[in-house]
Amino acid sequence: MTRPLPPVPARVVAAPMAGGPSTVALAAAVGAAGGLGFLAAGYRTAEQLAAQVAELRAVSDAPFGVNVFAAGPAADPAVLTAHAARVAAWAQRYGVAPGTPEHGDDDLAAKVERLVELAPAVVSFAFGLPPDGAVDRLHGAGSAVWVTVTDPEGASAATAAGADALVVQGWEAGAHRGGGSDEEPGQLGLLPLLRLVRRVTDLPLVAAGGIADGAGVAAVLAAGASLAALGTAFLRTPEAGTTPAHAAALVAGPAPAGRPTTVTRAFTGRRARALVNRATAELGDDAPAAYPEVHLMTAPVRAAARAAGDAEGMHLWAGQAHGLAEAVPAGELVRRLAADARSALTAAAALLG
Repeated sequence: MTRPLPPVPARVVAAPMAGGPSTVALAAAVGAAGGLGFLAAGYRTAEQLAAQVAELRAVSDAPFGVNVFAAGPAADPAVLTAHAARVAAWAQRYGVAPGTPEHGDDDLAAKVERLVELAPAVVSFAFGLPPDGAVDRLHGAGSAVWVTVTDPEGASAATAAGADALVVQGWEAGAHRGGGSDEEPGQLGLLPLLRLVRRVTDLPLVAAGGIADGAGVAAVLAAGASLAALGTAFLRTPEAGTTPAHAAALVAGPAPAGRPTTVTRAFTGRRARALVNRATAELGDDAPAAYPEVHLMTAPVRAAARAAGDAEGMHLWAGQAHGLAEAVPAGELVRRLAADARSALTAAAALLG
């Protein structure tokens, strides 16, 4: 039996952003404004995650979600050789050594175990399906299970696996591609993807990718989504843990679009949309499909670039609509998105008589 969507009056979800931007303060502010906040479990231990959940519950009684990364297969070490040389040259600029490209599953089993105990309103999975038995156990704890998909085939598989809702991620989205595979020859944009996914499932859809204002929220609701998930739009809010260099880069460059974006495996071994910078040019666009091996290899270099405040040497995750991101409080942004979406839908209805 599927679990319903939690109450989200604003119809806005703050998409989980691992690595720092998703914070307790951001999730609390979004929840207080009628949205659904998320904590990102990626790159944290199960105990660190539990501490964050406790911190959030101490300041907010609003429903919230937690996102985890599903495990993928290990990469053949031979495919890493050429990219390792590029990373080593990049590392020299910052006086650090590349990390060791080991395979791991981001402590997935331990995180699922803790989430069964913690029972957030939603547990979402990216990079693949939930592990065997996880859906039933999370349902038993009272949590809904969402799965990220990027094509209709993934939507069918997630539906069969027992998902309660699908996070439908269009090609416009910033950061990592969240489906089970990042090959995606179709590179489907969000609006066609929503309509194609609706043909294969009746599950509630959470639209993600390139949404940055109320008109975008209205568009995906009209296209069949129940909720709109925004990530890049929240990166400049004061509650987000975005580094200053990253936040500034989002609105740098030719107005109004700002810097162009590119989809690359260069930083982590998994395709992700980032702002074009010196690092994307130097690391090339032919990095191997090897996550998390490449992620671990480049992590010390990216950390050194962040510490130096060098936006040209770090990964700057961003969706295609990043130029619309505003430096406003998260709660204000949620309320504005909801109000503008209502106005956009009313105006569109008037056009039809």
